[in-house]
Amino acid sequence: MNYEKLEFDIVRWLKDYYYMYALDSFVVGVSGGIDSAVTSTLCAKTELPVHAVGMPLYQDPTQENLSDRHLEWLSLNYPNVRQHKFDLSDTFDSFLETMSPQFTSKHAEANSRSRLRMITLYQIAACQGGVVVGTGNKVEDYGIGFYTKYGDGGVDIAPIADLYKTEVRELGGHLGVAFDIIDATPTDGLWDDKRTDEDQLGVSYTLLEEAMESGTGPGVDTLYRFNKANQHKMQPIPTFKL
Repeated sequence: MNYEKLEFDIVRWLKDYYYMYALDSFVVGVSGGIDSAVTSTLCAKTELPVHAVGMPLYQDPTQENLSDRHLEWLSLNYPNVRQHKFDLSDTFDSFLETMSPQFTSKHAEANSRSRLRMITLYQIAACQGGVVVGTGNKVEDYGIGFYTKYGDGGVDIAPIADLYKTEVRELGGHLGVAFDIIDATPTDGLWDDKRTDEDQLGVSYTLLEEAMESGTGPGVDTLYRFNKANQHKMQPIPTFKL
């Protein structure tokens, strides 16, 4: 793939959207992973106002360090970027304290962490005339639905959702994203046990990409199973029609 052309096309697409809807800014969360690093860098390259936001929530120190470093790198290299950091750990604890024990579980808490971050981004966007920029890739968004409904799936635009993780990594290298972010093990960072994406899925993104692209390989069964289970995320909300 010609990544110079891909960069140009996505940046132009972002700028067209910005001016079409008379926006004042882009708002993007920066987790320390490659998807958010590439997305935030593409936004920065528009030379339009960007709010890049770190939102640690009992975050693994390695992930938080990668997020901090990328935020700093953006600020140093792109004067249109304003970096922010909001630790949401205490806010999350306060939320859990209001809930009765029967309404708490590890899976629900993981999703609530993601939704709390979504609320934070939309709070900023509402105050700054912005849109929330999605960071999901093609496998996550359209293959297996590997995102939280109304959490990291709650976005306004999705500039890298037609790129496989492999392509996102290669585009990151072209954009100058730090190698340890490009090489970092993918994780959603929503679990206290530090489980990775592969731990949750049972296969790698590479195998899922092969399954999506050619319908072959060890990832086919996983792709089918997750896709079927997560259709409620990827399809329009069922609506009763008069």
